[in-house]
Amino acid sequence: MATEHPGDAHKRSPSHVEDIHHPSKVSHGDTALALLTAGGELESAEPIELKKLVRKIDWIILPFLSVCYAFYYIDKTTLSYAAIFGIKEDLKLTGEQYSWLSSVFYFGFLVWALPTNLLLQRFPVGKYLGVNIFLWGFFLMLQAVAKNFTQLAVLRVISGAAEACSDPAFMLITSMWYTRREQPIRIGIWYTANGAGIALGGLLGYGIGQINGALASWKYEFLIIGALCAFWGILITIFLPDSPVNARTFSSRERRLTIERLRDNQTGVENKTLKPTQVLEALLDWKVWVFLLLGLSGNIPNGGISNFGTLIIQGFGFSTLVTTLMQIPYGAFTSLMIIIAVFINDRLPPNNRCLTAIFFLLPNLAGSFGLAFLPATNQVGRLICYYLTGSYNASFVLILSILTGNIAGHTKKVVTNAMIFLGVCAGNIAGPFFYRSEQAPRYTLGIWSMVVSNFIEIALIVVLRVVLAWENRRRDNMRMREGGDGVGIGNGDGDDVVAFGDLTDKENLNFRWKSQRMKYSREDDIISCY
Repeated sequence: MATEHPGDAHKRSPSHVEDIHHPSKVSHGDTALALLTAGGELESAEPIELKKLVRKIDWIILPFLSVCYAFYYIDKTTLSYAAIFGIKEDLKLTGEQYSWLSSVFYFGFLVWALPTNLLLQRFPVGKYLGVNIFLWGFFLMLQAVAKNFTQLAVLRVISGAAEACSDPAFMLITSMWYTRREQPIRIGIWYTANGAGIALGGLLGYGIGQINGALASWKYEFLIIGALCAFWGILITIFLPDSPVNARTFSSRERRLTIERLRDNQTGVENKTLKPTQVLEALLDWKVWVFLLLGLSGNIPNGGISNFGTLIIQGFGFSTLVTTLMQIPYGAFTSLMIIIAVFINDRLPPNNRCLTAIFFLLPNLAGSFGLAFLPATNQVGRLICYYLTGSYNASFVLILSILTGNIAGHTKKVVTNAMIFLGVCAGNIAGPFFYRSEQAPRYTLGIWSMVVSNFIEIALIVVLRVVLAWENRRRDNMRMREGGDGVGIGNGDGDDVVAFGDLTDKENLNFRWKSQRMKYSREDDIISCY
């Protein structure tokens, strides 16, 4: 891994503050830097005021992201419900064509992942997210008029492209508004809507299955869910703030305090200038490639379960409508695992986020082995094992929180987000092809693909934890050799250029990589990894 020469550190030292107000420093730094340098002195805030501010941020930001993420997963299961409502028969789809329809959605996602992340940097995040969610709902509705495999495949590719900005936008928004310690719980909250989406999708599927209209039931599935997504996209476009810097629902003091809270993150808020040097640094950074592989290994199981889950349950002997309802406990278990994971992580001693992620892969492994080995006659046992496979979502939430807290520099964050979701796309593309129609309803190859993917994911998490800890020790030793205390972060004006100067995690020697929750030293107000 390329490292910065220690002799270069002084060039960005907080002690060199004489040109902080120079226009070039402000214009090329984070958007928050201009607000901080132009705002004058900020009266200190009492803890109760900060708590009220965080609560206000939660009530404004999290509902938009959570409902959107629920639709995000409901959308993923529309094809699965359409399958049990007769789309395969009506469009004369073969088993292989159905697998392709599950995967082509992610081809659109894959091709558009990097361009949409770069556009996220250029345009207001809230507006760009809202427009894309509206388009994704619109193209989902159009899938109801598809007459054959080709038409449906094209529409699913376009839908995938429209959805490609969603996860990266959620992660950018979370890192804009919350401290690194707050991020895992907030990511967990909006990701918990994944499970709510599974449960709500089951209820919607059951209700749609009761409709006796002029159209086939699978067409109502696309029309109703697509219309709801499009409506939510309009609301996000109008009401979701783009950034703490220009949020109209916050007073000037609240905006300043929101940004001041993020100083210790050392990751900035937002920068609208695309920086080729940060693109190159991201592509040469080993962490970025590990995150890509984690996205891949963590989503091969998701690609299969989200598209074949209803068929697996139906194979236990349930009717079509009962099958839709049996997804509700799966969604509830998924949500419960995510909530438990983020709250356990917040209360454990430092240096445990990676270990917690590994722990929550264990129920998924147990469920996969149960599905592989339990006899077909043990339907209750196999159903419980199927539900256990939902725990992988909790592990992936923690991986996302590790990413948001360990990458600095806005362009680098955008590229890294794109890379992990390239892995997510590849995993979701590959996942359905392990579920062979001739192996229904046990889908032996598909179940074993989950087992292998989980073991690979565990190995990658261990590597990430070990190397991040080593790199932190190396940086602390470097600072001590230069006369520093190894971990100190000042609070003077010059630190605005460091904390909000759009420096990357490699450029900013104050930065420490985290595989755990933060530990704060009340004595001297520094951030420490250990």
